[in-house]
Amino acid sequence: MGGLKEECGLFGISSAHKEHIGLACHYGLYALQHRGQEGCGIALNTDGELSLQKDLGLVNEVFPKALVFDEEKTRMAIVHTRYGTSGERSRENVQPLLVRHHAGSMTIAHNGNLTNDESLRSQFERDGCLFHTTSDTEVIAYLIYKHRLTTHTIAEAIEKAMAELEGAYSLLIMTSSQLIAVRDPRGFRPLCLGKLEDGYVFASESCALDAVGASFVRDLQPGEICIVDRADQRLTSSIVHTNKVKSSLCVFELIYLARPDSVIDTISVHQARIRSGSFLALEHPCQADVVIGVPDSGIDAAIGYSRQSGIPYGIGFIKNKYIGRTFIQPKAGDRESGVRIKLNPIASTVRGKRVVLIDDSIVRGTTSKRIVRLLREAGAKEVHLRSSAPPFLHPCYYGTDINSRKDLLACKYDMQQMKTILDVDSLGFLLPEQVVKLSDHPGIGFCSACFTGVYPGAVPQGGNNAQ
Repeated sequence: MGGLKEECGLFGISSAHKEHIGLACHYGLYALQHRGQEGCGIALNTDGELSLQKDLGLVNEVFPKALVFDEEKTRMAIVHTRYGTSGERSRENVQPLLVRHHAGSMTIAHNGNLTNDESLRSQFERDGCLFHTTSDTEVIAYLIYKHRLTTHTIAEAIEKAMAELEGAYSLLIMTSSQLIAVRDPRGFRPLCLGKLEDGYVFASESCALDAVGASFVRDLQPGEICIVDRADQRLTSSIVHTNKVKSSLCVFELIYLARPDSVIDTISVHQARIRSGSFLALEHPCQADVVIGVPDSGIDAAIGYSRQSGIPYGIGFIKNKYIGRTFIQPKAGDRESGVRIKLNPIASTVRGKRVVLIDDSIVRGTTSKRIVRLLREAGAKEVHLRSSAPPFLHPCYYGTDINSRKDLLACKYDMQQMKTILDVDSLGFLLPEQVVKLSDHPGIGFCSACFTGVYPGAVPQGGNNAQ
C-alpha cells in the first residue's frame, strides 16, 4: 500500500479573550508530543487571516522561542504533531496544511489514515489537480473543496466529503471564521471537546485539555462535526453521519499510543492497562520474585499483573527522559539504537531474581530482544516476558506503523521459536478476546484487526493479502 500513514496529535483552540493563544498552543503540543516526534506545526487565525509555522523536529526544536503574532487579534489556532512511518520525511508533509482557494482558505490537520486515498488521489490527478505532499490529508482538503463549490457552507461540504471518505480520520479544520472538529463515523481515532471560560478546545487526548486549564466536556461522537464560530464563540454540531455504523476505536490507543492520564471515549487509559495486566496474570501465571514494566506504557500493566498475582512490583528500568519513543522512529535501525540509550536496568531490582517483564506489545521483536538482554546483563536469573497486547498478525490500514506482515514477529515464528529468539524463559500474550474487555463500557466498540484480521471497514485493494 502506498501513501503516508500517520498516528498524530491534534489540538485546536478558539477563545474570545484568552491571552497567550501561542502559549496554549505550545502546551497543547507538548502534551501530545508522545503521539508524534517527526514534525509539528501551528496554524493561526489572526483577524480572519490564516498563517502557518511548521517544520521537522520536536516541539522545542521547531518552536524554541515564543511565537511572534498579534495576540490581540489572534483568537483561533490549530496545532499538529506528526508521527512519520516509512513514508517520505519532508517538511511539506508536516501539518497543518494551508490551502488557499477562491471559495475561502483553510488550514487542516489530520490524525488517521484513509483506505481509499489512492483511488481518490488518482481521480483528482486525472482531473488535473496537482499534489504538493504525499499525505492523504491533502486528498481530504481537495475533496472538501470539490463539494464546497456546490454547497452553501463548509460544514455542508464536509458532510458530503465524509460520504466519500473511507478509513480513519479525526480532523481539525480552521477557516477565516470557524474552527471545525471532525471524527470519522467509526471513531477510529480519538477527539475530545473541552471548555474554556471564554471558548473551546479540541484535542486528540484529554491530557492536552488539562495542560491548558480546559474542563473536559465530552468525546466527539463518531461521525460528528463540531463547529465554533470565531465571532461569538457559539458551538454547533452536525450528527448527519453519527450512529450509522458500529464504533471501532483503535484498541492500540489504550494499549500503547495514549498517555495513561488520558480518558478516551469514557475509558481511563490507566485503568485499561491495569486491567490488561490482571488478565495476563490470570492467563499466564508463573513463579517469580518481581514484576517490572517497560517504561512507560508497560508500567500500568505491570502493576495490574502484580496486584492480581501477588508477586511484588519493582522498578526495573530508569528511562532517559530526553529520548523519544522508539516505536515511532521512522527506521528500524533508529528504533534499536534508541533502546540502547533510552533504558538502563536497576541491577539491585533484578539481580539473581526471577523477573516477570511486562511490555505493552511485541511487534517486530527487536526492541523486546534488546530489553531482555539488558536484564540478563544486569543479572536476572530468569526472564518471563508478558505482552499486554495479543500477537500482531495482520497489517493496520487505519494509521499505525504496521502496514504489512513481513516484519511481524508472530507471523514468521511460532511461540517456541519466538521464545528462543527473544531469549526468555517463558512468553505470554494477552488473548484477543480479552482486548474488548479493557473497557467496562459495553457500548464502545473496538478495532482489533491487527490481532484478529477482522477489519471493521474497507481496506485497500489487495490489502487483506499484504505481505
